[in-house]
Amino acid sequence: MKSDSKSTVSWKRRELPLLVLYALVFYAVIIRRSLQLSHDYSLNLYGLRPGWIAHRLNDVSDAQWRNFRGNLPVLTVVFGIFAFVANSSRALFHLKARGMSNVWLLISLAYLLYLHGACTVFVLSIASPYFLLVKIFAKTKYFSLMLWTFSVFFLICNRVYEGYSFSMFGQHWMFLDNFRGVFRWQICFNFVILRMVSFGYDYCWACQGSGFDQKRHAEYCRICKSGKTCYQTLQERSVPSNKYSFGIYLSYLIYAPLYISGPITSFNAFASQLETPQKNYVLKDVVLYGLRWIFSLLLMELMIHFFYYNAFANSGLWKQLSAMDVFIIGYGVLNFMWLKFFLIWRYFRLWSLICGVEAPENMPKCVNNCYNLESFWKSWHASFNKWLVRYMYIPLGGSQRKILNIWVVFTFVALWHDLEWKLLSWAWLTCLFYVPELVLKSVANAFQVENTLGELFFREVSATAGAVTITCLMVANLVGFVIGPSGINWLIARFLQKEGWPILVGMFLTFYVGTKLMFHIQDAKRKGR
Repeated sequence: MKSDSKSTVSWKRRELPLLVLYALVFYAVIIRRSLQLSHDYSLNLYGLRPGWIAHRLNDVSDAQWRNFRGNLPVLTVVFGIFAFVANSSRALFHLKARGMSNVWLLISLAYLLYLHGACTVFVLSIASPYFLLVKIFAKTKYFSLMLWTFSVFFLICNRVYEGYSFSMFGQHWMFLDNFRGVFRWQICFNFVILRMVSFGYDYCWACQGSGFDQKRHAEYCRICKSGKTCYQTLQERSVPSNKYSFGIYLSYLIYAPLYISGPITSFNAFASQLETPQKNYVLKDVVLYGLRWIFSLLLMELMIHFFYYNAFANSGLWKQLSAMDVFIIGYGVLNFMWLKFFLIWRYFRLWSLICGVEAPENMPKCVNNCYNLESFWKSWHASFNKWLVRYMYIPLGGSQRKILNIWVVFTFVALWHDLEWKLLSWAWLTCLFYVPELVLKSVANAFQVENTLGELFFREVSATAGAVTITCLMVANLVGFVIGPSGINWLIARFLQKEGWPILVGMFLTFYVGTKLMFHIQDAKRKGR
């Protein structure tokens, strides 16, 4: 057995330099061709503006990134003031949960009035009756029906009526339509809906008695063993009944640092940290977190000054390109999207940490370090994934009905994002690709490796499956967020043409190599433990 183990390790060592060399050549080709495409088509692309790096144009074609980047200086000043007021109030007056909820309620209401103006009343008008319904139905068998009916009804109505207009409620209210603020409230309310559901279930489960065994959890949790309190403990452990009050509930829904885009934290975790601020990140950790964010921002600035991936996608010019160039643009767009959300989510999480509330980390892994659907979704919008597991997947039956549940969960995710067919197409394509993966995982778990040959065979099959999955992920995300369902036929036809076959084979080989590199990363992490 020892000789088998040594031969496996030796084989892996010989393989690694070849994999790394292939990856270096791949990225050299991608970077060189991306620079050439951006240079050749810069005059025909939409959304390019004069930049500040090397007199190059800057790709600001993505509205979400453009708004965030443009408002970053103001946001930083505003949140700096918020953090100073909140932390000073806590220190001076020794405030606990109820006192801090009042402080954050006042601060956040001022923030909402700037963002939404008179439309702030819509947020409060929907949130307030929901609180009463939760208190009334929490101990009844109709609770889940009430909660989801209310939540999905307003999720859809807010989008169908585009945030409503005051004139709908009478002509004498029409003047308020002139004071709708600077940010559409119905977009932010998608996150408020998630927090409302979290409050409802956390309160319901608290009434039934929490089944969380904290002592047993602490036996295997690395964070809890060190004397700190992990996020799972904060989430699973119910807070005292007096913490489920209307004031704390409202401050949770509109908590300023996480209001616009999250990350999503559960009510239990939020209320616990209002009482006792987070201690997992000391000052040194917060500073390093901020410096890493600044480095990532500089990386984004370099990307959008030299590679105009998103502008290609928005302008439609990529349809005129070769199959190789289409692959490069598609791959670049997905990396741009990852870095964009990475920066937005971590910015707001940083301010929440400074204010004493730790939220789950979104994107704990790079997008290029995921080779199966399950790990991808756990590592993309990770806080949303935790929310989905806790409040949808487990109540629906969890792993006992896994194949059925994923269709319900991903359909909700699509509707939550927006009422668009391309998002539903993305959700159902993802589920369609997910089913074979679940079957293969079930078979793999039953497969017993008894010798070196078996281990090598299993590793090769896993790498091949990983390449297939990455291809499916690219297709699903390009359909959902770039080309739409109408572009599927065009995309397939492009790569099944004579010139497209070599690119398809090369793409698959690249993803195969990438998957094997991920295996080596996993092996290195296991040794480091």
